[in-house]
Amino acid sequence: MRPQVVAHRGASHDNAEHTLGAYVAALDAGAEGLECDVRLTADGHLVCVHDRSLRRTASHRGTVSTMELAELAELDFASWKNPWADLDDEAPERDAEHDKVLTLRKLLEVVADYDRRVEIAIETKHPTRYGGLVEKRVVELLRDFGWDGPGTPARVMSFSYTALQRVERLAPDIPLVMLIDRVEFWPMLRRVIGDDWIVGPGIDELTEHPRFGQWITRSGHDMHVWTVNTPTQLELCRELGVKAVISDRPAYLLELLDN
Repeated sequence: MRPQVVAHRGASHDNAEHTLGAYVAALDAGAEGLECDVRLTADGHLVCVHDRSLRRTASHRGTVSTMELAELAELDFASWKNPWADLDDEAPERDAEHDKVLTLRKLLEVVADYDRRVEIAIETKHPTRYGGLVEKRVVELLRDFGWDGPGTPARVMSFSYTALQRVERLAPDIPLVMLIDRVEFWPMLRRVIGDDWIVGPGIDELTEHPRFGQWITRSGHDMHVWTVNTPTQLELCRELGVKAVISDRPAYLLELLDN
């Protein structure tokens, strides 16, 4: 069975990550799932932003947690990806809304309104000044969409075991993905994570430690792997029976799989 292709922060190889433009491009390419990172603004909105600081993606000195949504909405979250776009006379005209900060609610609306089933993997970032409030708000928002029960298209991911425990207590039916970026964490995590939790190792760890993937497979947990962008990486995931591959290049991976 071939793995589900999930767009990492949207089609982020060619588009500014976490923008509506990146997610629309991923959907147009046929991505079967979308992945996003979420943080809370000072006034309690969940926004799709990876870094704590806004310096890299919005050329701003502030941090997400100290700014209100209205302030973030004034920033440009796309120009950093292609700073010379204004000089390209042949570039298609862009929708300004596609380049602004994206709220999780807006992204869920896009998924809900799409003409086929699209799954969404939501990563909560830690540490954060708001602690468990992030998971509480994520579950509340999923509940608004009726996505907190069996059959939900949503799953929650985190490198924080405690964060996933919070989600499990609040909404036991939402699938959980325990992200792992270091192979040495596995012996401890294997003993404490839930039997039905998914394990999310990074592709670099699987490549550098060939037995790591086999250990996870033998444990009976499904695997969702990040960030898979090359034919060699995809082939390794297929050999291991990985259920989902999270990629910056969803169109390219779909093409490889179809061929």
